[in-house]
Amino acid sequence: MKQRSWAEPWKVKMVEPLTMTSPRERRVALDAAGFNTFLLRSEDVYIDLLTDSGTSAMSDRQWSALMRGDEAYAGSRNYYELESVVHEVYGYREFIPTHQGRGAEFILSQLQVKPGQWVPGNMYFTTTRYHQELAGGRFIDVIVDEAHDSESEFPFKGNVDLAKLQRLIDTSGRKGIAYLSLETNVNMAGGQPCSMENIRATCALCHHHGIPVYLDATRCVENALFVKCREPGFEQHTIPQIVREICDQTDGCTMSGKKDSLVNIGGFLALNDLTLAEEARNLLVCHEGLQTYGGMAGRDMAAMAVGIRESIEEPHIRARVGQVHYLGQRLLDAGVPIVRPLGGHGIYLDAARFLPHLARCEYPAQALAAAIYLDSGVRTMERGAVSAGRSPDGAEIFPKLELVRLTIPRRVYTQAHMDVTAESIIEVFEHRSEIQGLRMVHEPKRLRFFQARFEPIVA
Repeated sequence: MKQRSWAEPWKVKMVEPLTMTSPRERRVALDAAGFNTFLLRSEDVYIDLLTDSGTSAMSDRQWSALMRGDEAYAGSRNYYELESVVHEVYGYREFIPTHQGRGAEFILSQLQVKPGQWVPGNMYFTTTRYHQELAGGRFIDVIVDEAHDSESEFPFKGNVDLAKLQRLIDTSGRKGIAYLSLETNVNMAGGQPCSMENIRATCALCHHHGIPVYLDATRCVENALFVKCREPGFEQHTIPQIVREICDQTDGCTMSGKKDSLVNIGGFLALNDLTLAEEARNLLVCHEGLQTYGGMAGRDMAAMAVGIRESIEEPHIRARVGQVHYLGQRLLDAGVPIVRPLGGHGIYLDAARFLPHLARCEYPAQALAAAIYLDSGVRTMERGAVSAGRSPDGAEIFPKLELVRLTIPRRVYTQAHMDVTAESIIEVFEHRSEIQGLRMVHEPKRLRFFQARFEPIVA
């Protein structure tokens, strides 16, 4: 049967005008931002692919829920609505609301990480690793080797390498390991999923040694779609069934509601250990807010409760990932080097292969993100050496993957916006030899990619 075109499973009810700038205006804006796309003003951006965090378009059902916000300081009705949905969809016993995912990461790390302990994970994420290190822990990567190879077609690059994990357990012992940090649809690997088989085996190994497993469930729904589509035996499972099985393997999760859950702000920590949950709520009151709002307004909790239900609807998640793959296929067809296979929430350009004439110390991913913005006003972000930061001895870390991330907000842009984006990147690729490297002229101590400034290296 001939494959037919597909369309988004929604129609437009309200529009937001976009700003179209000239090349000269973009150059002025980029200079003012120190060649860091994070420091650009949104009013100077045409198509914003910096992140999918908090940038989703909410549905009419979510906007309706906002109007029903119960802003009581204690015992908000919306808290209990959200708690019920989290129990139903994710299955964990205890629900602790936070202002966003970082609030949950902070609380979990402070409670579970002792100074000097290892925190193994399937590749780092910037803020997650930072909170683990802030608590005195040491992150160690136990992801499969294929994850570091942008050209590998391995379908589950998010998988934990069980041999690496076992070696860490053998050398460090149970007391030397705080917990395993398991991310679904691994961001820094290119939005790459974990298989259910690997999730089961990883959790079984950890639990055999008394090591808890905490899930980063931020993009768990996207991961569930890949399990359904790529893993034999799950073809007839529903997305809610797969999400629940992933969560049932683990001991708790941190969640940024700003991704899968389709809201602009909010998150939560969910746990099965009642004692740990009580400690978490004590810490919550100090850093986030009362246990029945945790940094969120009642209206935000109401919108998230609706958003979680919408996120597990199969037409939605298929269209969400389908739009990413539409953009990715256009770039593959043009020969642009990107991470393969195509992932869940964005397309990742392989900047090292895109700009082979630039040394890694010239920050090719940062330079490429700047070049794309100059060409079209499309904002992307660096995910390479600048994001990786420095080791404890001060040396720069140059990860195997030097990437530029094009993250697609949910329900925001049309296929025509993807066409404009693809054409810009293809144009930049055709003139790639003209792109200059960058030097860093301002470097914050922590999470430098947010605020660092650069200037071109003039030969």
